Amino acid sequence: MHSRPPIVAILGHVDHGKTTLLDFIRKSNITDKEYGGITQKIGAYEITTEFKDYKTNKITFIDTPGHEAFTKLRARGANVADIALLLIDGKDSVMPQTAESISHIKAAKIPFIVVINKIDLSEANPEKVKNDLLKYEVMLEDKGGDVPVALVSAKTGSGINELLETILFIASDLKLIYDEKNPVQAYIIETKKDRRGIVASAIIKDGVIKIADTVYVNDQKIKVKSLINDRGSSVLQVLPSNPFEILGFNDMPEVGGMIKTQSSISNNDQTITNDQKPNVQKVLTLEDVLKMPVIEKKLPAIIKADSQGSVEAIKNSLKNNTNLNIVLLAVGEINKSDIFLAKATKSIIIGFTVKTSHEAESLAKQEKVIIKSYQIIYELLDELNEVANLIKEKEEKEKNLKGEAQILANFIIEGEKIFGVNVTKGKINLGDTIEVFRKNKPIGKTKLVSLKIRAKTVNEVKKGQEAGMIFGPPLDFVVGDVVKSIL
Repeated sequence: MHSRPPIVAILGHVDHGKTTLLDFIRKSNITDKEYGGITQKIGAYEITTEFKDYKTNKITFIDTPGHEAFTKLRARGANVADIALLLIDGKDSVMPQTAESISHIKAAKIPFIVVINKIDLSEANPEKVKNDLLKYEVMLEDKGGDVPVALVSAKTGSGINELLETILFIASDLKLIYDEKNPVQAYIIETKKDRRGIVASAIIKDGVIKIADTVYVNDQKIKVKSLINDRGSSVLQVLPSNPFEILGFNDMPEVGGMIKTQSSISNNDQTITNDQKPNVQKVLTLEDVLKMPVIEKKLPAIIKADSQGSVEAIKNSLKNNTNLNIVLLAVGEINKSDIFLAKATKSIIIGFTVKTSHEAESLAKQEKVIIKSYQIIYELLDELNEVANLIKEKEEKEKNLKGEAQILANFIIEGEKIFGVNVTKGKINLGDTIEVFRKNKPIGKTKLVSLKIRAKTVNEVKKGQEAGMIFGPPLDFVVGDVVKSIL
């Protein structure tokens, strides 16, 4: 096993200094000739720091257009970044895109560092930034929380070395390791087509990719023709955390797609965890809310409104709604970034007197993300509260659930209609009141009047057992219905 460099993404509001910060770090690590060339085209680059007391002194930065690309990767199941930097202008403090970036970072569930930039300016007020972040539940270390903060000037370079060391310190706690013998796990972060053909920029997180290897992206088989590192040099192989370009594609791969050594149609595909598989996340619908386990009984929602006044009104009206998880509540039209965040967090999107961009509408259809729009605030609140009440009602029922079984078959013996069931939860007793569900919707109540296992009358059946049941009064049961005993 070997240690690998951390992979870092930078998010923040436009004009808060992301590009300047990346440029300063780049200039200090590569020649002027290389600066602005291949490193910017490849979408990521690796730097070497001066620190020697860590398992690695290298850091890989993902050079993306911001939180939209970051969450697009996450929506595809691509857990590329190990650490995020939340960049904030020291004089402007928290802005709309800062708030969005916080939501995107939290959705990714990775550690992050707050980077307060432009501290060289007399108007910079780091304390105001820290206090403003408390409104978004970002608790910095010097405010009693666990999120590190770095004060920097991307223009002068002040605080940059301290920031880089903080990244390495966090990375050491993450224990980022790889094994060259492991199956390849790499993610596509950008795609393009040029004179060389179809080119994908990628970052590898485990295993090794070599020239002439056969790899797969979904069901596309690729013979690796060329590997190019972030300095523009052809290489024979790439190791984890190395950013690289790969050539050999016949069709344009999807950003966020996983490069691996087995086809996705293989039955032996065990190299991807559930939350890493591209395009497997099911987007939540209102009906799906009632299908979730009790522990997950919250409706995730992204709400965009026309003004800060509307945001405050909605926020105050929903603050006591414990069955609602507000992933993002912000001012502005519904855009592509919101769609990717909804995909990653399985949220519905709610717009209050705001437009949805044409790009977002098209993307929402493609990604199967629900967008609901309202012009009257009480209609918005009524629907959300109605969903919350359904959640609460369902939660109470599940808390009182005694047992549950699924109907597998039905047959008639001596004029009695008997239903063969398999008990999937808890236990069911003779005489219990039974509620019947079809496709998760209740269709009626009845009573268990006969209970048998292999023709022998019993008083109780438990999880894993199969039994024959007779209900009275009879209901119009069908195979696949679910019967529940509620205390």
